[in-house]
Amino acid sequence: MKNIFKMSLLLAAATLAACGGGGGSGGTSEQQYSITLRSDLSQLPLNINPAQNVASTGAHAPYTTTLYVNAQTGGRPVPGGDKVFECNLDSGLDSGALYYLDGDSEHENDDEGKTPKAYRSVTLGANSGGASFHFHSSDKAGTARIVCSITDPRDSKIYSASTTITVGASTGKPAWIVGRTQMTTMLGTSNNLSNLPNAAAVQATIYDDANQPVPNPGAPNLQVSIRPSEAATGAQLVVNGKASTVAQVTSMGGVGQFSLKSGPNAGPILLEFVSDRADNNVANGIQQPVTSLLVIDAVHELEAKEPLALKTENIDATAVNGIPFSFMLAAEGGAAPYTWTLAGGTLPTGLTLSSSGLISGTPAVKKIGSYPVVIRVTDRQGKMVQSNMAINVEGAPLVDPLVISLSGCAGGINSTCALPDAPMGENYQYTFSAVGGDPDVAVTWTFGALPSWLRGNSQGNYGYVNGTPDWSETLPEGATVPVITGQTCGRVGFLVTATRGSVTASRQISLNVVKGAVKDCPSVTPPTTP
Repeated sequence: MKNIFKMSLLLAAATLAACGGGGGSGGTSEQQYSITLRSDLSQLPLNINPAQNVASTGAHAPYTTTLYVNAQTGGRPVPGGDKVFECNLDSGLDSGALYYLDGDSEHENDDEGKTPKAYRSVTLGANSGGASFHFHSSDKAGTARIVCSITDPRDSKIYSASTTITVGASTGKPAWIVGRTQMTTMLGTSNNLSNLPNAAAVQATIYDDANQPVPNPGAPNLQVSIRPSEAATGAQLVVNGKASTVAQVTSMGGVGQFSLKSGPNAGPILLEFVSDRADNNVANGIQQPVTSLLVIDAVHELEAKEPLALKTENIDATAVNGIPFSFMLAAEGGAAPYTWTLAGGTLPTGLTLSSSGLISGTPAVKKIGSYPVVIRVTDRQGKMVQSNMAINVEGAPLVDPLVISLSGCAGGINSTCALPDAPMGENYQYTFSAVGGDPDVAVTWTFGALPSWLRGNSQGNYGYVNGTPDWSETLPEGATVPVITGQTCGRVGFLVTATRGSVTASRQISLNVVKGAVKDCPSVTPPTTP
C-alpha cells in the first residue's frame, strides 16, 4: 500500500468508534472495528485557480490538506490490503476534489509534469492500519464533509468516520491581489504619434481567503513597483502627486489606486504588487509577501507600418525549481495590442502564460531540464506569428518531504507516537513505512535506544521491530525494571529514523508492555536509590 504525504502542526480530528452511534449495522462481534479520520487543516483559503494543482500564487500553495484514516480491531491495526478504505466527498461543497498523490501512474494525467487526477471518491489500501490522501480546495466557499468507511470482512459490518473542512473562511489577511487598469483606450508612449493618453489610472484589489476585500489599514498596505524593461525606461508611478518607480499605497475597501505614466519606449510595462499577509502593512517591512503582476502595453502608433514579429526568435529562459519566476514576452510591428497563447508544448508545472504575454509562477517539477513550447502572438487585426521557446528549469527536482506513516500520530519529532501494546511473553512485531522522497531510492531504517528485548531491521522500503518481552522474575542486583502499575509492566521508548537519498525523517516511539495471556508482569520491586 502506498501511503500519501505530508503532515503539519494543525489537526482537525473526527472519530466514530465502531460501538458508538454511527456507521455500524446491528449485532456485535468479539473485537469490533473502530475507525478515525482527521485532517491536517480544518480551513483552506478559496482557490481562485482550482485547475492548477500546484498553485503558484496566494497565501497557501497548493490549497491542500492531508487527511489520515486509521482503523483498529482489539487495540491493534486492522489487517492490511489493497482496497480497505472507501473515502468520498459526502456533502457540502460540490467543488473541491480528492487526490491519491501516491505516485501511481494510474492516478496521474499523462503529461510532462505528471499532474495528479482529481476524484470525488478514492479507494485506499491499509498499511499498519492506516492510509492518507489529499483534499484540494476549489473556487467556491463553503464546507466539505468527507466520509471514510471500512468493512469488517468477518461479518460485513460497515464502520464510518467523517470530518469537515471549511473553504474560504474570512480572515481579513491578504491572500491574493488583482490589478486592473481603467483605460478606455490604449496607453500611448510619452511621444506617441496617435494622440493616445500617456497616463492611466490603475487599481489593485487585495482580497482575503474568503474572496473578501481586506479591512482598511492604518498604514500603507500595498507596495507597487515597475519591473525593469525597455518599455519601463522613463515610466513612473504617481501617488498623491508624487512620481517614482516604487510607491506604497493605502487601500480603501481593499482597493489601492494610483496612476501610471509611460516613458518614450513602446512595449509591455510590468507592474508588481506586494502586500503583507502577516499584518496587512508594508510600511513596517514585509514578512509574508503576497504578490501579483500586471502587464500594461504602451504603444507608439496604432497603424501597422511594420509586419508583426517577435522581438526575439527561439527564446530561451531559465527558471529555478521552487523559486518564483516571471518572463515578459514582447512583439513589435503589426497593430497593437497583442494577444499571446501557447501553440504547442507544455509549460513546466507551476507556470502559466497570460494573454498579455507574461509567463509567471513557481516551477514545481520532478524532472529537471528543458521544456520546449511554441509561443503564438496575435495582433489587433488578427495577424499572427509564432516561435519556439525553451524554459530551462534548474536546481533540485521536486521531492516530497519524507514522512514516517504511523496510525493516529501527528506532530513533529518532539511528539511521541504510541504503538500497540506488547503483551508479556508474546512475540511482538510492528512494521514502519514512509512516503515521500525520491521514489527511485530505497528507504533505509535505523533505530536508537531500543529496549534489550526488541530488535530493529530494514527490508525493502519497510522498517521492522520485533521481539518478545520476557523479563525474568529474578533480576541481577542493581538492575532496573519498569514501574509496575496494575497490569502495566511499563512504557519503553525508542527513536526510529527513515532515510531516502538526501532526506530523512525521525519519530519518537513509545509502547506499553502489558500482562500477556501466557505470562504475567514481573513481581519484583524496582531497586530504590539510597
